[in-house]
Amino acid sequence: MANNENQNDQERLIDRAINEYESALINYANSIIRDSERAKDVVQETLIKLYGQDPEKVSNSLKSWLFTVCRNRCFDIIRKEKRMTNMDDKKIEIIHDTADDPGKAAERSDQRIQILGFLDKLPDNQKEVIRLKFEGDMSYKEISQVTNLSVSNVGFLIHAGIKKLRGMLTDQAI
Repeated sequence: MANNENQNDQERLIDRAINEYESALINYANSIIRDSERAKDVVQETLIKLYGQDPEKVSNSLKSWLFTVCRNRCFDIIRKEKRMTNMDDKKIEIIHDTADDPGKAAERSDQRIQILGFLDKLPDNQKEVIRLKFEGDMSYKEISQVTNLSVSNVGFLIHAGIKKLRGMLTDQAI
């Protein structure tokens, strides 16, 4: 009976991970390895690894655990392929805007592409924490757990990165 309960707990944990975090994990993995199909594979591997974990130990820190495992798997792939961690100019997937005004939606899409282009110009550590914050919707503490940086360092990197992005956007507007 206890084994059956543990399996039910694992299934609930997997369901929660898929429902709450799968999309954000795919976006995060894709932002690192720049291949949407491989990003989906990484997330699938992350979820498979989650299935082998004790639900009681992982449940309270599920989001951090998932993003950490996903991140580590992405970097394993990069190391194996001996690729540079700098982002290249591959396709940028645009999140479709459901706004009523197609002109405003197109403008937002253009701005998103421009911001993502500028984001690629930031140092890797700033780029990563900004992506975790805004694409992964993570707190500074969660980002700290994923990246092994202090919370204050995470805050500094995000602040400095956003300041640089603002400067790039301002320079572009002139």
